[in-house]
Amino acid sequence: MARILITGTNRGIGAALAAEARAQGLEVIGTTRDGAGGTIPLELSDPSAIAGALHVEGPLDLLINNAGVIGPDRQSPLDMDFDGFAQTLSINTLAPLAVAQAVLPNLRLADNARILTVSSQMSWMGYRAADRIAYRASKTAVNKVMQGLATLLEPDGIAVALIDPGWVRTDMGGASADEAPETVARGILAIADRLTVKDTGKFFRFSGEERPF
Repeated sequence: MARILITGTNRGIGAALAAEARAQGLEVIGTTRDGAGGTIPLELSDPSAIAGALHVEGPLDLLINNAGVIGPDRQSPLDMDFDGFAQTLSINTLAPLAVAQAVLPNLRLADNARILTVSSQMSWMGYRAADRIAYRASKTAVNKVMQGLATLLEPDGIAVALIDPGWVRTDMGGASADEAPETVARGILAIADRLTVKDTGKFFRFSGEERPF
C-alpha cells in the first residue's frame, strides 16, 4: 500500500485529500496543529522546529505540502503588517521546505517518491495586483524554492511539482469560489499518480494542465 503524508488535513483541501486518498486505498499520514484525529501535531510557524517534531517511520511514496494561511488582515504594500507577513512566509514558504527535508530519508526509501506543494494562481508574476501581497509573495517564493528542490532531487529520481488548486470553496476561498475541494483533491492525486522526473519542477493546474509561473 502506498503511503502519503499530507500537511493540514483538518479542513478544506487537506481534509478532502485525506478522504480521497483513503478511498483510493492509500495509507494516509496527516498533520494538524493540535494532532486531532490521530494526526501528527505539527506547528508550521517555526520551520526550524519541524525536523524535531515530524517523525515518520518507513518508506514514504508521496508528500503533499498542503497547509497554508491567507496572511494578515493588513497586507497592502502601503499598509503592511510586517510580523504577519513574516509569519505567512514561515508557514507558506519555509515550512514546506522544512517538511520536505524532514521526510527526505523516508522518500529516498520509496521506488517512485514524489513531492507536491499546493501553491496558488495568485502567485503568477504575469498579473500585477496589490491585494493580499503577503500571501501572493509567499506562494511565488515557494514556487522558486520547490523549483530549486526539484533541480537537486532530480538525479535521485524524486519528482517535485507545484499545484494551482484554483479558487476553492474552503474557509480560505469562501462559499462563492469556483471549485469543490473534493474535485480539486481528485485532480491533485491524479497528477501525483502520473508524475515522473520528466515533469519535475513544473507548475500544474489541479486539472492537469501545465501552467506558467
